[in-house]
Amino acid sequence: MRAEAPKRAPRPAPCTAVEIADAECLTLRNGMRLYLLASDDFEILRLSLVFRAGSSTQSQPFCASATANLLAEGTEHLTAREISERLDFHGSYFDVNTDRDYSYISFAMLSKFVGPTLDVAGEILLHPTFPAEEVATYCAKRRQRLRIDRTKVDVQAREAFAEAMFGAEHPYGARFDEADYDRLRREELEVFYRTHYTAANGFAVCSGRVGAAERAAIVALLERFPAGERPAEPLFPVPLQTRERRIAHAGAVQSAIRIGRRLFPREHPDFVGMQVVAAALGGYFGSRLMQNLRERNGYTYGVMAAMVNFKREGYLAIGAQVGTEVTEAALTEIYREIERLRTEPMPADELELVRNIMTGEMMRILDGPFGVADVTIENILCGCTNRVIGENVASIRAITPEEVQRLARRYLAREELVTVVAG
Repeated sequence: MRAEAPKRAPRPAPCTAVEIADAECLTLRNGMRLYLLASDDFEILRLSLVFRAGSSTQSQPFCASATANLLAEGTEHLTAREISERLDFHGSYFDVNTDRDYSYISFAMLSKFVGPTLDVAGEILLHPTFPAEEVATYCAKRRQRLRIDRTKVDVQAREAFAEAMFGAEHPYGARFDEADYDRLRREELEVFYRTHYTAANGFAVCSGRVGAAERAAIVALLERFPAGERPAEPLFPVPLQTRERRIAHAGAVQSAIRIGRRLFPREHPDFVGMQVVAAALGGYFGSRLMQNLRERNGYTYGVMAAMVNFKREGYLAIGAQVGTEVTEAALTEIYREIERLRTEPMPADELELVRNIMTGEMMRILDGPFGVADVTIENILCGCTNRVIGENVASIRAITPEEVQRLARRYLAREELVTVVAG
């Protein structure tokens, strides 16, 4: 009797196409847009609101983030403790995030507790009072945290890198003084809230189990927002790029390195291609920079490279922390890997690995209604529909070694790169 040949698992086929349905869009009576991503596979629901209320829209330092973070610290009918207790009792989750351009507010809940969770959400969103004592406590804590953070080389490098790329007067590069927290007043938060948290200045995305009852409750909540007017786009100065910054940090055992350059936002036709370039450099564990700096030389535990997207700008960033004694050697190796990408076509098998990792990561993000909602929000902000997901996958699958080299040669010339070292 002959032994059977060992069975081998079939080789996984790469993802070549992605289709995500577009969100259903409703325009409510007050003008707010509501995007619905219904899915009956989960007994959960998330309501996310996005307002054009990031730090680039503020006139007082820290006002945008303070307004968003203090929404739930007391309302006309509930204290901060009561808000927390009610959300916890129903297993609901409240999250706030503010970046340069937008503020994001999300409520996640079990479908059976939509009613009581939205009741609390209405208090937070529509009736915040910004109690003076809570504002003072928040500002004192944030000032202390910022003071401590700025003793770290990675924070120093991150702030200096933004300033080097955009300039100290540009909203994307500004660095505010810790003492600005002492000058922040609740009246300024109230004005910012009334001006920016309106139907005209935001939209909402709801994902998960959205039946008729849930839809009606969400519409009823969102239509209570004042219509308002969309604030005028702030005027930005011309970005001023500085080639190199060195920040001395006495006694540091590590140096924080940031290398990159200002490029373009996500709508640019070369953005996806530059994402491939960034992934090849430092977008996964076996990337070129990881193999060089970590595996071969032992300079760092980790290094990353990525494209970053803002509303008006975008940039490439490479970041690592290395021992101070190998700082110059690490910089040399980073430049070497960039130049190798510019002068040598990428091997086909390496490019195929990068393609598979990028599309696989996209599949991971899209696994579940909340991930789909996050991607949908990003697409809305960029003026796209969810069809762009499939288009991006197709672009990644179609990119060639020659195209990768062309992009690297065009955008990663040494004389165009910004280098910042803190340590």
